[in-house]
Amino acid sequence: RVLQDIDMQVQPGTVTCVLGDNGAGKSTLIKILAGRHEPTEGTLLVEGEEVRFRTPKDALNRGIATVYQDLAVVDQMSVWRNFFLGQEQTGFLGRLKEPEMKAITAEELKKMGVDIPDVDVPISTLSGGQRQVVAIARALHFGAKVLILDEPTAALGVKQSGMVLRFVRMAAERGVGVILITHNPHHAHLVGDHFVLLNMGKQVLDASRDE
Repeated sequence: RVLQDIDMQVQPGTVTCVLGDNGAGKSTLIKILAGRHEPTEGTLLVEGEEVRFRTPKDALNRGIATVYQDLAVVDQMSVWRNFFLGQEQTGFLGRLKEPEMKAITAEELKKMGVDIPDVDVPISTLSGGQRQVVAIARALHFGAKVLILDEPTAALGVKQSGMVLRFVRMAAERGVGVILITHNPHHAHLVGDHFVLLNMGKQVLDASRDE
């Protein structure tokens, strides 16, 4: 049994930090919330309604977007193509609406405070922090109500981590419920409103920042 007696809530406009060492159950928890795994017992409520996700698409349809460590980007493709990956806008005869998609990508990144002069460049030319921000901005643009971030600062240096954490906070300020998975308590403390601590699949802390 990987997880037992997990009881947590995610509220709009807050950052809920889920902490724990390797093997604590963090990855399994987010895969359940993201529709990758079906739980064997218990209930999952979205806006008060009991749901059962059988695929990640089910979770996306309810506004739950997940940004994994590998970011689900294609290194060789441009920034704008990655921004619209799987959500391409097409017009006559199925042609891509390239100018519109480029303009939207640039505008959405600018809203997040990231100015990328040329969204035609391969996403592999961006820093790790900038790629994280592209993934976050993409999720917000396509209507995420809950944004799950899986160890977004794990492979980043101090400056890049600070940039990503700033955008985590910004996402919450836009009314999104953010779940930040991390094993770094310092990063959690910088941005978190609520903290859930897992140990060997059990929830050993569920507390607000004040507590």
